[in-house]
Amino acid sequence: MFSLDLSSPAHLYFIGIGGISMSGLAELLKSKGFTVSGSDRSRSVITDRLSEIGIPVAIGQCAENVGDNIDVAIYTAAVHPDNPEYAACVAKGIPLIDRAELLGQISKTYPLSIGVSGTHGKTTTTSMIAMILLQAGLDPTVSLGGMLKAIGGNLRIGGSDRFLFEACEYTNSFLKFFPTDICILNIDEDHLDFFKDINDIRHSFRLFAERLPEGGRLIINGELPQLAEFLDGLTCNITTYGLCKDGETPANVPYDYCATNITLDGMGHPSFDLYVHKAFAGRIALSVPGVHNVSNSLAAIAEGIACGVGIEDIKAALLAFTGTARRFELKGTREGVTVVDDYAHHPTEIRATLAAAQGYPHRSVWCVFQPHTYTRAKLLRKEFVEALAAADKIVLADIYAAREVNDGTISSADLRDDLIKMGKEAYYLPTFDEITKFLLKNCVNGDLLITMGAGDIVNVGTAFLSQ
Repeated sequence: MFSLDLSSPAHLYFIGIGGISMSGLAELLKSKGFTVSGSDRSRSVITDRLSEIGIPVAIGQCAENVGDNIDVAIYTAAVHPDNPEYAACVAKGIPLIDRAELLGQISKTYPLSIGVSGTHGKTTTTSMIAMILLQAGLDPTVSLGGMLKAIGGNLRIGGSDRFLFEACEYTNSFLKFFPTDICILNIDEDHLDFFKDINDIRHSFRLFAERLPEGGRLIINGELPQLAEFLDGLTCNITTYGLCKDGETPANVPYDYCATNITLDGMGHPSFDLYVHKAFAGRIALSVPGVHNVSNSLAAIAEGIACGVGIEDIKAALLAFTGTARRFELKGTREGVTVVDDYAHHPTEIRATLAAAQGYPHRSVWCVFQPHTYTRAKLLRKEFVEALAAADKIVLADIYAAREVNDGTISSADLRDDLIKMGKEAYYLPTFDEITKFLLKNCVNGDLLITMGAGDIVNVGTAFLSQ
């Protein structure tokens, strides 16, 4: 098995180097002296940037791209054995590892390796922690699954022994990582094309927690169901966090870190009283909307304090954090209609985003939703419909297939029909052009238009604003 050796940099070839995570890892390893090259199916802003910093990128994938001087090839879950470059590596005897294995090898090289996991909120929480560490001058290396303006993209190469990264559960990728610190934000049913059920997912998160060394640190959402059972037998240091509910006080909740007295400003940005081990630690103000971000910030605060950051630096960092790309991202306004884009593609995320929208100035909330994968839409159909019903008006685009093939058993029209049966104003339009024209005709001054989904639905908002 390939083992990353910083003292003997090899030639690494990335099949699918234009992906946001792959490009970041490629750039990070180039900075450490490795020879890096790769390919992607199409040219993009990311491939152009890689070329500018001296990483050769072949556009189009073919066997001829795979030279004899490559020591190891890295591929993503989207690359299969029938890919011509994958097949060429096999034929030449070039070792192949997947992206998660490489990230795990990188995490092994840092004395302090912080993995942020959870079904939702990873990018936002990782970004919050990054802002806190940067505010304190701790100079971390950061690998994100989104774009953070403060670091100029999805990667920051630091000079310290701290490595902060997102730890994704899909296909059990995070079981290849070697963290010293883990944050577990939440555990919900998702990726049911891979996991059997919620118990299977919980089991994988438990196995991830078990990867911590003795004396390692687990920061975990104290509101998780059956938390005591989940934590039983772990030998790491455990820190919990959670929100005080109605009737609760910091004195009678079991969390190490808790938030109470939560208020929202006119833009839906929360402020709250922070209690650490039942002692008042200060008033925290956020510049991102939604109560769900209070929970995310508690995990970030706990990690920041564990890293030795003072509360004043934490306050300043969180106030300065205005979000990452595609997380309730304000795209612009057109004739009084505010356009926001959000990556939400799971019912829990949709509920959180639409709840945040209620605190944002609006006349009517339009949700233009593009379901992501047929499996998720089919297995969580009822949950999607219930979550989307929080919007005033819902427009559904065709399902974004991603890695799947349509078997004809679920469609966006089915979701529309379910919403109409609930008495909701819902529409299904098969093309982005039709959706844009419909919105231009029907959205009025004061409306809040949210494009939502993990596919390319962001293009609808762009088109709406450009008309």
